[in-house]
Amino acid sequence: MLNIRAATVEDAPALAQVHVASWHETYRGLVPDDYLASLSVAERTERWRGRLSGADPGAFTLVAEDNNGRIVGFATGGPERGGDPVYTGELYAIYLLQAAQRAGLGRRLVQAVVERLLAMGHTAMLVWTLAANPSRGFYERLGGQPIRSTTITIGGAEVEDVAYGWTDITGLLRPGQGQ
Repeated sequence: MLNIRAATVEDAPALAQVHVASWHETYRGLVPDDYLASLSVAERTERWRGRLSGADPGAFTLVAEDNNGRIVGFATGGPERGGDPVYTGELYAIYLLQAAQRAGLGRRLVQAVVERLLAMGHTAMLVWTLAANPSRGFYERLGGQPIRSTTITIGGAEVEDVAYGWTDITGLLRPGQGQ
């Protein structure tokens, strides 16, 4: 059985490795190749150490481990960062190595994030994803509804970012359902 747990500072190198590998696997052709080539596990490790040292007390990170205890994915969440009056919780990021996808682990990570958000008093949530992200359907299968979009710049290229929202995240805790 795969394990989901709270991340610790000691997880920073493994998180950085999954983060960079996931970007390479997911965003090739969607963002500039030179930007992907510039992603550094060493630099990401330092960023993760900073994040996991409690710089943002409202945010949290959960890791997914395989049967050997190797981190194969993660999700981060916390209060919504833009001041939205309806969607007060946010799934900041969710990444799984390609080899760990399509086995229900993404759904389990989202459910773990939802449990944490509910404990913090948030009953609605949003997540931002690139409009061209081939994994975007994951949010739709969980019942997420597109609520708005914006243009962001990644590596000098402008790309469309779409927010998916759930007005009642308790539905995500029911097996096979999302709201």
